[in-house]
Amino acid sequence: MQSIFAMHQNGSDNLEKEEKFLYSSIDNILDLYLLMLSTLIEISKKEAYYIEQAKNKHLATAADKNANLKFVNNAIFSILSNNHSLLQAIENRKINNWSLNDDYIILLLKAIKESEIYKNYLENTNCSFEEDQQFLISLYMEVIASNDKFYEYLEDFKLTWVDDIPMVNTQIIKQIKMLKSEDDINFYVPKLYKDTEDKDFVSELFRKTVLNEREFAKEYIDKTPNWDTERIAEVDTIILKMAICELLKFPSIPAKVTINEYLEIAKEYSTPKSSIFINGILDNLVKEFRAGNRLNKSGRGLME
Repeated sequence: MQSIFAMHQNGSDNLEKEEKFLYSSIDNILDLYLLMLSTLIEISKKEAYYIEQAKNKHLATAADKNANLKFVNNAIFSILSNNHSLLQAIENRKINNWSLNDDYIILLLKAIKESEIYKNYLENTNCSFEEDQQFLISLYMEVIASNDKFYEYLEDFKLTWVDDIPMVNTQIIKQIKMLKSEDDINFYVPKLYKDTEDKDFVSELFRKTVLNEREFAKEYIDKTPNWDTERIAEVDTIILKMAICELLKFPSIPAKVTINEYLEIAKEYSTPKSSIFINGILDNLVKEFRAGNRLNKSGRGLME
């Protein structure tokens, strides 16, 4: 949707160029995922470094020499820091933000130490994997992911990440919750695409929508008698065209799935009334397509 919108704004008709950017922006989701996990690893390393520095300073106090190591020894930190596939992916993708600039690691570590979550965690003398796990989940959601300055850094570093941050955070929390013990080796770097067909869908939906925009527009123009077509939000017209494209040219996608997906996109990206407007149009179109035997669904697409 955003790629098609960008084409409209730029007056571009270069499908290859826009498709390349589309794939690049999807590929960058993996970099964001790895960056967020590297943040956790670097926070742990930075605190371990501070503890070691304090212990070895010339006038080290008893507190310096006997620092509470519960935070740096957190089992989840250990799993991430020792996961070969994760470390290899970070290296391969050249995720080196914090080696070049650790200001944000210091900023986040300061915010962590000021949080009640951290203070309560250190005060609890009972140690367990479950406690470590729940602590890190709470810390990630309530202190790290919600930090405004860190969010601004991510937004400034790569603009396309803005829409990807919630999805990446959800994936990371899901994976941490799935860990069973400190010896769990099942943490893995997920694939961007389920399979080749999944990746091909990106190109097919993009190209088929762009190449048939005029034809798809004709499908809904006479269905909007109470709406001035010139005033319909451009995002709404793109959403309608993409939905019509799925309905008519993707037999394996159920009509109900298509409608639900695009209603969610409309709620997220368009005007408050857009989802109601789009729902009404698509419901009428599905009935019309069925009556005219144009909704040729097969396989999973037959599911209602």
